[in-house]
Amino acid sequence: MDDTELRQRVAALVGEATAGEVAAADVLAGDSLIALGVDSLALLRLVDAIELEYGVEIDLNGGPPLDTLDDLVALLTATRPSPAADQA
Repeated sequence: MDDTELRQRVAALVGEATAGEVAAADVLAGDSLIALGVDSLALLRLVDAIELEYGVEIDLNGGPPLDTLDDLVALLTATRPSPAADQA
């Protein structure tokens, strides 16, 4: 999955976590998730969905800020296994 596909999928997950109140297109525009209307409950739903789909653990208390799509994509990119690990 390349970064464009990853960005689109995470943006769609934001839409799902907010029950459609925040459109994926708005998330892709790069605004703050909070400014778009992602509340704390939706953020928890989003984190759960990302953890399940990508097999990562997200620390909301001590980890990097996760206020934009770019923040989320950077976190997922950093935690992805390297291509060399896939070939092993």
